[in-house]
Amino acid sequence: MLLAFASLGWTSLCLGQNPPPAPTPDPALGSISGTVVDQSGAVVAGAQVMLTTTEAPSRNLQTVTGDNGEFSFANIAPSAFHLTITSPGFATQAASGILSPGEVHLVPRIALPVAANVTDVQVALSPVQVAEAQVKDEERQRVLGVFPNFYVTYDPHPLALTPKQKFELAWKTTIDPVTFAIVGGIAGVQQAENTFSGYGQGAEGYAKRYGASYADVAIGTFIGSAILPSVLKQDPRYFYKGSGSIRSRVLYAIVNSVICKGDNGRWQPNYSNILGNLAAGGISNLYYPAQNRNGATLTFENAAIGVGATAAANLVEEFLMRKLTPNIPKHDQPKP
Repeated sequence: MLLAFASLGWTSLCLGQNPPPAPTPDPALGSISGTVVDQSGAVVAGAQVMLTTTEAPSRNLQTVTGDNGEFSFANIAPSAFHLTITSPGFATQAASGILSPGEVHLVPRIALPVAANVTDVQVALSPVQVAEAQVKDEERQRVLGVFPNFYVTYDPHPLALTPKQKFELAWKTTIDPVTFAIVGGIAGVQQAENTFSGYGQGAEGYAKRYGASYADVAIGTFIGSAILPSVLKQDPRYFYKGSGSIRSRVLYAIVNSVICKGDNGRWQPNYSNILGNLAAGGISNLYYPAQNRNGATLTFENAAIGVGATAAANLVEEFLMRKLTPNIPKHDQPKP
């Protein structure tokens, strides 16, 4: 029996019974792809995209946009084509073009207008809901797409934050991976320069410096941007000016380290930032090495550094950050 199977296999091999070759792709076929966004420039996931072509007018191809708002049709014969895009809450949008043989055709970004009935619903949103939407926009703001840029609003008509929103913004800032990385860099510099020598060197010294630096950031953020702003009803964000002379914008940025907008929309002394820096400086005396504590001197020194750092950060926000932050909603961008 084994000899029979072996003989049969040898015969098949000799007769050349190999699997058929794979079909060769048609070089004339091309592809059509694009991105669907809303009027603010945010991507629209799950939008229905239907493709019709003059080459096969009775055949409709359909797909949906992914989480990045992108869609794609492959192996399309060259011809004129028409796209129809639909999504709940948006008005239907269309796009057309001509696909050449073998072309990878990228359709210009397709922006879906909001449907009229949805616009009516949006008008009825409560101030808290509108503020929440604005905060979500701010949480997507990252310099160079990486570094958090949460505490600035480019919206020309920002609404006051609720205490809950202030705490959520502080929490997201302190647990952001970039925050941990920056603190690690600060601790590394302190280690190299033997700052706060009482911590010593080695892994233990670095860990202590890292913990102290992170505590400074977390305590300062929560006290100055969440706790005190909630108690004193003040807004912890920087309100981008973006217009006027350079001198007026410089003064505006610097002064905003000691003044802020209240939840009532009026400018007032920035007690939250000033007292927050004082409180954070005082608390730091509890965990800095004993030989590096100067009591009131360290407290006021850290507070002054905090206020100065806020002024410097405001200057950078006013003149640089907006240009490096790609995720600013278009309707929130003021004219420079």
